Amino acid sequence: MLTIAFLILTSLAQGLDYPVAGAHGAVASSSTLASQVGIDIMKQGGNAIDAAVAVGFALAVTHPTAGNIGGGGFAVIRTSKGTIITLDFRETAPAKSHRDMYIDESGQVIEDLSTKGHLSTGVPGTVDGLLVLLEKHGSLSREQVLQPAIMLAEKGFPLSRVLVSEFKNLHGSMSSYPQSMKIFSNSGKPYEAGDVWIQRDLAATLKRIAANGRDGFYTGETADLIVAEMERGGGIVSREDLTNYKSMWREPVKGSYRGYEIWSMSPPSSGGVLLVNMLNMLEPFDVSGMGWGSSALIHMMIEAERRAYADRAQYLGDPEFSDIPVAELTSKAYAAQRFSDFDAQKASKSAEIGHGSLPAESTETTHFSVADKAGNAVAITTTLNWGYGNRIVVTGAGFLLNNEMDDFSAKANTPNTYGLIGRKANEIQPGKRMLSSMTPTIVTKDGKPVLVTGSPGGSTIITTVLQVVMNTIDFGYNVSHSVSVPRFHHQWLPDRVVFETRCISADGLKALEARGHKELQISTWRIGAANSVSYRDGLIEAASDPRRDAQGVAY
Repeated sequence: MLTIAFLILTSLAQGLDYPVAGAHGAVASSSTLASQVGIDIMKQGGNAIDAAVAVGFALAVTHPTAGNIGGGGFAVIRTSKGTIITLDFRETAPAKSHRDMYIDESGQVIEDLSTKGHLSTGVPGTVDGLLVLLEKHGSLSREQVLQPAIMLAEKGFPLSRVLVSEFKNLHGSMSSYPQSMKIFSNSGKPYEAGDVWIQRDLAATLKRIAANGRDGFYTGETADLIVAEMERGGGIVSREDLTNYKSMWREPVKGSYRGYEIWSMSPPSSGGVLLVNMLNMLEPFDVSGMGWGSSALIHMMIEAERRAYADRAQYLGDPEFSDIPVAELTSKAYAAQRFSDFDAQKASKSAEIGHGSLPAESTETTHFSVADKAGNAVAITTTLNWGYGNRIVVTGAGFLLNNEMDDFSAKANTPNTYGLIGRKANEIQPGKRMLSSMTPTIVTKDGKPVLVTGSPGGSTIITTVLQVVMNTIDFGYNVSHSVSVPRFHHQWLPDRVVFETRCISADGLKALEARGHKELQISTWRIGAANSVSYRDGLIEAASDPRRDAQGVAY
């Protein structure tokens, strides 16, 4: 059961340099309530995997913008025996989907069709993924692990100012969906901060999952409700799509950086490949000597990002449908060749940077990190794609649908919502998993866990994780400082660099302009939310990103 202690924790601001720490376990997520669920599960004797599954289901209740059972994601896990495993529970394209489903008769992409409405929905994978993790590596029963989420949905919890503000902003886009308005408004009127939010339909869905496992979602009543919702709005997810969905164990992407081991997610996530590729490009240089936030370092990182994202567009997709050159893209030899034309004094132009030559051969997501004293560590990133997905609540089931079909390449070289370019490797095919930027990552040193991290943020996920890893390894920052300091982002196309405020000085901007960087933007929008956990000085430290309304929890 939830302890009263979380009420005190929610009123405490997590300091920049003082992460929450404990000897037994730690959780960092975008919801303090959900993080406390994970701690309570560990206090009941569960391990970090039990806790992570409980947090995942609790986020579906307390963090509706991205915490989900109607979406999908990826998990990177270190077991207490030191084994690293990864699970892909990404959404899949329905059987009735096809390559040109979002293209009109003139060959142009139909605006909003892949992001709004029922046709934007992929087959959800989160429920299967979380249950597979629990069955394979957990120690508690399904009923124990889901009970906190059921209680939060059935009994309700007081709404924060942040959630109330988000709900109000949604009303315009939800106005055509009565069931969505029923859930996210108070009888048609905006909720107020402090109102208790009860989600009875969602509680009933969670109870079916607790009682029947995956059959409580992918068959039976819940599946019937999903299919009825599809038929109501012209969607194409069928009973067969739901019945046939399966998570997939993948080989992790492994790299090394300055004596640390980097473990991340393989395709259909592009995150691990790009993370290791960029670290390989940067490793030969004296990053710490350049200084955090220096124009020299930012210039070099931009150039690494430019090349990595160009390769993403060309080579990455679902490995079940295309040969993905993971080994080549993550090799240090390839990185050296790819970065051989780097000029420390001059910016390259994205229009002139194509993909590399290989040898023959949203904005809204959520991430949570969990670790325990036995060395079990879990990095999980899940998503609905946009914040609140396509804004459609399944009538009678109480959860939001994803609009992940937009993560496919609807047309070659045509950007998606996040400005990302895709080609043949990521074209739509039935049963295919769409390419992702999710980058759940575990860093170890001599096989022992050091950092558990990841982030939401669409195309900015990968660069966010890159900066957290570099802050930890190159600059020796603790986990709270590593995730709190300002960030920047570049992704090849569009040829633009976006900085959070206080990320770079006015002189630094002038120095980048002098190198030839043209479009430099200081933005007030936040980049990522890198909820992270670290092992340091015999303790486990948790830092929920201050860009979101949550604190890490440990005991």
